[in-house]
Amino acid sequence: MSSAGGQCLCGAVRFTVDSIDPRHYACHCGMCRRWSGGPLFAVSTSGPTFQGSENITIYDSSDWAERGFCRICGTNLFYRAKQTDNYMLSAGMFDDSSQFKLVGEIFVDNKPDGYDFAGDHPRLTEAETIAKFTSSGD
Repeated sequence: MSSAGGQCLCGAVRFTVDSIDPRHYACHCGMCRRWSGGPLFAVSTSGPTFQGSENITIYDSSDWAERGFCRICGTNLFYRAKQTDNYMLSAGMFDDSSQFKLVGEIFVDNKPDGYDFAGDHPRLTEAETIAKFTSSGD
């Protein structure tokens, strides 16, 4: 999917992206579950442009990442890897999310027992996830 856009719950923050990877993962890490109230569904984007950026609050969630949310309605906007400047935008904010496809789960060993996702896709543990996303080949 090339350019796409969306907004937060109240519309105070809108965004457009130049390109987007419609394949996404469900993240079960403790931070994402606490932040979103469940697994985080987010898609990798490049070139996000935000309108209403004065309404974005940034939370420095670790040495290597930050999370942005709307200061008015609290919508989780993005997770950004500081070193690569890669933005993962919450899938539910896009005006058209019909092309998004769940292709895997990460931090699956942190997932609570109360839910499971159907389908035959990779389910990576915390160690496997960290190795995958910190290796120089990915």
